[in-house]
Amino acid sequence: MKLLYSEEAVKNLRSFDPVERVLIAKKLRYLTENFEVLKRSKKVRELRGTEFPDQYRFVIARKIRAIFRVEGDRMILLVLRIGRRKNVYE
Repeated sequence: MKLLYSEEAVKNLRSFDPVERVLIAKKLRYLTENFEVLKRSKKVRELRGTEFPDQYRFVIARKIRAIFRVEGDRMILLVLRIGRRKNVYE
């Protein structure tokens, strides 16, 4: 699976300190390698009520979430937003 970041996600990443960025990068790499397993175990949840199908959320740390979309048959994981729990869904 290939991992891509939207401009918004890159901008969101800059708001975290370097230690948190390393943690986020490790967790997203883990997500790309284990997407199907995480989806079956419900660590990855599909978002309801969004305008696009196949949008998911992944809990990176207690209060950090990644919102992403799976695109195409090549399994491209496009990270849309990364942020704190209270702000990421806006």
